[in-house]
Amino acid sequence: MQLDELKHIRRSLPGNGHVVVLDTGALINPEANAMLQALHSRSIGGIDSHLEKLRKSGPEKFMSMFYIGYGHKSIGDCGSVTIFIEGVSMLVAKAVQDTRLYNGQESSTRYLDFATQPFGNPAGSENGRELLESLRAFYLKGLEVMKAALPAHHPRQADEKENDWTKAINARAFDVMRSMLPAGAATNLAWHTTMRHALDHLCRLRNHPLQEVRAVAQTTLEALEEMHSSSFKQETFDTTESYVSSWMKNSYYYDPAYCPPEVALLRDRVDHGLLQEHREILEKRPLKTELPKFLAECGEAQFAFLLDFGSFRDIQRHRAVSQRMPLLSDKWGFGAWYLEQMPPELRAETEKFLAQYMQRVRALGLTSLELQYYVPMGYQVACKVTGDLPALAYLVELRSGISVHPTLRKVAQDIGRILIECYGTDGLKLHLDLSPDRFNYARGLQDIVEKIPTTI
Repeated sequence: MQLDELKHIRRSLPGNGHVVVLDTGALINPEANAMLQALHSRSIGGIDSHLEKLRKSGPEKFMSMFYIGYGHKSIGDCGSVTIFIEGVSMLVAKAVQDTRLYNGQESSTRYLDFATQPFGNPAGSENGRELLESLRAFYLKGLEVMKAALPAHHPRQADEKENDWTKAINARAFDVMRSMLPAGAATNLAWHTTMRHALDHLCRLRNHPLQEVRAVAQTTLEALEEMHSSSFKQETFDTTESYVSSWMKNSYYYDPAYCPPEVALLRDRVDHGLLQEHREILEKRPLKTELPKFLAECGEAQFAFLLDFGSFRDIQRHRAVSQRMPLLSDKWGFGAWYLEQMPPELRAETEKFLAQYMQRVRALGLTSLELQYYVPMGYQVACKVTGDLPALAYLVELRSGISVHPTLRKVAQDIGRILIECYGTDGLKLHLDLSPDRFNYARGLQDIVEKIPTTI
């Protein structure tokens, strides 16, 4: 089979986006794979006998009967699908990724051209479009100002290649000016998941408070039904849909009356006595080695803090911890780090622009949910993170590194310090990078490029 013979399922989304369910060309497709594993668990005949049954009957009837009809949901864990969702807002990407079982990738904002990238405008008005275009113009102007200003503060060293140094300068400029991009900016993401989890998560997504997310969920489900009709043509129940819709509407977005501006320990539910039983494991863990998962039995800790939405997008990728989805607004103010990195004139201009811009955004008369599309990602959101010690240790050690965006890096360092204060006497040791933030030349090396083969 040739690549151009594959039958990918494509479905258009409202606007410019679309959903693609990938056909890998495998003769044993996800449904057949799931069927074989299910049969293998119920018979000692061996895989060859099951392959013969597959050849004669095909997997469709089996899957519709046992996976959907009888509700043997674990069978759906045995087959996986890959879905590409393109041309949707950052808000959709966060919704799809808001599950601890998410596997996939999202387009890095550093490699998108925001001179042309679409911005979502749920108001559908010319005023909304003009507002977003003014934000785009300010972002592009600020990007050039930062690129011109940074070399004087971070001159190229003798051992640094000019091309990599230039990339690092451009990356730092974007790290600052990404704060002016709206959360409604378009992005792409890939989602690789089991059939079971796709069904479960799409049930939540089709009841999401945002209309765009609901449309993506429905379109994705229809595409999956076309690709794997026996596994995704599922009956829905009004009581279930009503229940999910209710908590999604009333409780999904996290918007507390108060959130501590700096990292704070909200709840310490770790059993210190049980933790001390594992002191040797805690104390002898070497660098770049994870704590054993069974230490989760010692309990969890919960942290709250403010973080700009741009960096929240990064911390949300940590699936081992539980996180609430924050409501994005200007309620918690604009991230100070971004303003501090700007030359004085640009900073003054940015502060003036944001005050006027957000006033005009509120004048659009939209709901708080719809306003998120227009809010620049430099505005802070209220974050709440809950995790066991293995999960939290992994998070803070990875995100305290010098290559991490400075606003997220500080949060990781602060959580790490609190963990040591609370559990260091019980033996907890963390490998944190507590070096001061600095211009990082390595940012110019963080790229994925096609290598040209060397001819010998």
